[in-house]
Amino acid sequence: MKKIVLSLVVFSSLALAEDVTVDEKPLKAHSELGYVETNGNTNTKAFNLEINLKKEWTKEILTFDFDGQYATDHGVETKNKFVTELDYGYKLSPKLSLDYLIGYKSDKFSGFEYQFYTGPGVKYKAIDKKEHKLSLEANILYSVDQYENVWADALGTQLSYPYDGVIRDHIIKQAYKDDYASYRLKGIYDWQILDTLKFKQELSFRGSMEKTNKYFVYSKSAINNKINSIFSAGISYKIDYVNLPAEGKKKTDTTFAFNLILDY
Repeated sequence: MKKIVLSLVVFSSLALAEDVTVDEKPLKAHSELGYVETNGNTNTKAFNLEINLKKEWTKEILTFDFDGQYATDHGVETKNKFVTELDYGYKLSPKLSLDYLIGYKSDKFSGFEYQFYTGPGVKYKAIDKKEHKLSLEANILYSVDQYENVWADALGTQLSYPYDGVIRDHIIKQAYKDDYASYRLKGIYDWQILDTLKFKQELSFRGSMEKTNKYFVYSKSAINNKINSIFSAGISYKIDYVNLPAEGKKKTDTTFAFNLILDY
């Protein structure tokens, strides 16, 4: 998997380098940062970070996305999650482009050691106006879900830890890897409500071609209020849904955040 990722990154870099002298556009960066810390009767820390980098040439577009959250409660880790994607696109027309996607997700408390997906696709700008923008994406993917070890009793009921540290009637359900053909459908809608106020909705559906009941849904709703040319304040609500979660885990994980946003 590492060789595949490295080869694709190198290929994308070389392909972009060929056209660098033709109408090269400046790098665009968008980042969102949120942090909460409490002390006294409660002792918690919560941190979230989003980064989007976009480099565009005449026909090529290279984007990098990172979305991570980390939290502790009295020094005990309660959240450790990140998703990163690298996407290389080639424009066929102002509205239509081909792309190749590489994605990696790590969530310590989801029951998955990691999730990886990669494959080609197509993007289409269905609406491209000043007030409203809608882009649609579809990819055919090769996916890998690496499950982690799980402590369970003899009946298969998951345990959070071996109670006495000695394996008697407790067993370890061994980690395993599931690799399969899949697809992803994604839509991004932007509504410029006012000159300084913007609403954004992102929705994606990634499913297995082999098991129709194995799918993942991600949604992000956000409202951003521009302060000046660089800084904005934003509120976002994210839903991460797994229809077939790892054993003993819940299907839905949500995040509500207040963020300081930088565009440069």
